[in-house]
Amino acid sequence: MNSPLDESVGFHMGVTYRKLSQLLQHRLRDYHITPEQWSVLYRIWEKEGQIQKEIGERSGKDKPTTTRILAALEEKGFIRRESGEKDRRSYSIFITDEGKRVIEQTEPIEHQLHSDVTEGLSEEEKASLLRLLRRLTSNADELMKREKKE
Repeated sequence: MNSPLDESVGFHMGVTYRKLSQLLQHRLRDYHITPEQWSVLYRIWEKEGQIQKEIGERSGKDKPTTTRILAALEEKGFIRRESGEKDRRSYSIFITDEGKRVIEQTEPIEHQLHSDVTEGLSEEEKASLLRLLRRLTSNADELMKREKKE
């Protein structure tokens, strides 16, 4: 007999996320970076000079999590902060040469993991999965906005 949990999209997304995160953590172990840190560093590498709020939004992280991750990345020498020109309390974030080196060495690892876990899926199935996940994320964002107003 199936439990209602066995039919829960959220439950299965959580299980999948944890498994993918554990796999990536294992594959990144020699680079001293966690999957959570890696995704933030990657977003900084894509677009330097962002402020913390933008990095958090582009990474799907809340403010406290983003703050914690940026502090860890800075401690490891992967990023540097520069005071904003207009607001000294605001910092622009830049990737260091060491951070770039880590991304260059680990991006193929992340791509290989993606290939490994989507093995057996057609290109159409992969595109459909991404489209559905983006729709679920959008729906969740809308619900969060509505519920914050209440």
